[in-house]
Amino acid sequence: MYQIKEEKNALRTLYAERRANIDPEKKKKIDEKILNKFMSLATYRYAHTLLLYYPVKGEINIVPLIKKALEDGKRVALPRCEANGAIMYFHYINSLDDLIEGRFGIMEPKEDAELFERQNLCGPTAVIIPALAYDKSGYRLGYGKGFYDRYFSTSGISTVGLIYSDFLADKLPHGRYDIAVDLLVSEKEVRIVGKEV
Repeated sequence: MYQIKEEKNALRTLYAERRANIDPEKKKKIDEKILNKFMSLATYRYAHTLLLYYPVKGEINIVPLIKKALEDGKRVALPRCEANGAIMYFHYINSLDDLIEGRFGIMEPKEDAELFERQNLCGPTAVIIPALAYDKSGYRLGYGKGFYDRYFSTSGISTVGLIYSDFLADKLPHGRYDIAVDLLVSEKEVRIVGKEV
């Protein structure tokens, strides 16, 4: 377990540096391609609810996706960290104005925003899971907190990774509690790992 942790930390440094060095204009164009590819899929078109995140640290800019999903009448929820940052919950938003700067300097829903509850789902739901890198089996290299692995380990919600093709590795180290996403979308391809799109 210690060896996997060390491998992941080294890879986090590597991929974070690589991502920080992407030319901003090139990044903007690739981000648009990835979002357009995702929004053309049935996973997006038929989703009643989307669980998204506010991008930071050079992540793919999914703010246009948040806006489009709201315009399309979908329910949109973003994560909020509570209990000193140890627990993550998703809360619904109606616009970007419903977001405030949270504990880690990340924009998140206000404390009184309606809570997303898995047991009350009323239609197909998909979650975009942020990562520094993914491998071809759908395993992700996250930021080391384990929020998403814990939250979606038994959810039954369609899980999606949006990723730059250069950040799609053949294989990444993963432990027994790490979960793989069902679908990977890059600017070059859509890779089905689990469920149908």
